[in-house]
Amino acid sequence: MLSFVAGIVNITGVLSVKVLSTNVTGHFAFFSEDISNKHYQAAFFYLFFILSFFAGAFVSNFLIEIMSRKNTQIAFAFPMAVEIIILTGVALLGSGDILQTYGQLIACCLLFAMGLQNALVTKVSQSVVRTTHLTGLFTDLGIEVSQLFFYRKTQQFRMLSKSIHLKLSIIGCFFWGCVIGGLLYSSFKMETLLVAVAFLLIAFFYDNILFHYHHLKRKVKTW
Repeated sequence: MLSFVAGIVNITGVLSVKVLSTNVTGHFAFFSEDISNKHYQAAFFYLFFILSFFAGAFVSNFLIEIMSRKNTQIAFAFPMAVEIIILTGVALLGSGDILQTYGQLIACCLLFAMGLQNALVTKVSQSVVRTTHLTGLFTDLGIEVSQLFFYRKTQQFRMLSKSIHLKLSIIGCFFWGCVIGGLLYSSFKMETLLVAVAFLLIAFFYDNILFHYHHLKRKVKTW
């Protein structure tokens, strides 16, 4: 779900403010290009984009560390709550004249939100999974697919297959997030982000939803 959200945010950022909002790799290249061409004002914006993503990752882990000392069960909810607030604010306020006037600031907000999400998932998965960009996923996927030719024992093959399936699922969800977000943007503009917010809310309450589902399922079986 979070990878699907990242796909929606990414295409919305591209179509609205012409800025990639889920990673900073390209921004380093554009920053260097503008510096070499002495376009220092444009270079400043790219530097600000990079720092916005960094700030999101910093704040995400900072909130987790603070809250985990008080209540570990809800510590990971706080970065996601901040992300929901930011995306909702951009969706409702970031259109029309505001989009034209404060496009760079909106881009920074999207990058900050994706920094929050990426750090959250990285922390939860212990650096195994990232949901906002695909470079590392495709690298890991290439390694693991090649390992299928060498690790043939049942347990090894099962673990590799499970890991490959996970990465393909994340890649697929990001892809469909981009496609569906792009189709929705033509009609809903920045409000397309509300779809991302809806999926974040589902992820936010996923444990409770799953608990009530299994509880209801057990009740049905006892009738």
